[in-house]
Amino acid sequence: MKIPGFIRTFAVIRVGFAPTFYFRRMMRAFSDRLCEIIEPVIAGLGYELIGTQYVSGRKRALIRVYIDHPMGIGLDDCEQVSRQVSGVLDVENPIRGQYNLEVSSPGLDRPLFKSDHFRQFIGHRIRVKLDTPWEGRKNIVGELLGCRSGIVLVRENGAEREIPLDLIGLARLVPER
Repeated sequence: MKIPGFIRTFAVIRVGFAPTFYFRRMMRAFSDRLCEIIEPVIAGLGYELIGTQYVSGRKRALIRVYIDHPMGIGLDDCEQVSRQVSGVLDVENPIRGQYNLEVSSPGLDRPLFKSDHFRQFIGHRIRVKLDTPWEGRKNIVGELLGCRSGIVLVRENGAEREIPLDLIGLARLVPER
């Protein structure tokens, strides 16, 4: 039936989950924003912010903060940073809903977040988990050869791999046995 003055239109709407890379990109942007908020506080206490991880959960999210100090990190250090960071997050309120805050040292299997971290540990074995498959792979373990221009160089089983830093979801040192 035609009604004068009206045009029939149709819309196709896709409903579903966003691609994984989009979700991870949002999480990375959130972690970057979190670092901007808490880094001055952590530096003011005399510690180095290594990086953050945000893990969403059903009821509560988890914010993991890694700190370091030339003299090492102990429980008292983590408690002090946790109290200060918690206060700042309460004021800034970057997270909707409830969350748990976890502050820790990087540990033996230290996470590598920034280009500088990769350059600092050249010659060490690392484990890399990629956000999206690259050359058919999502996990790479090998010797860290370098990092330049957004590319991480890893020797795996004798072959050199050039991994775009943007594809790395998590990289960690592999502790020596």
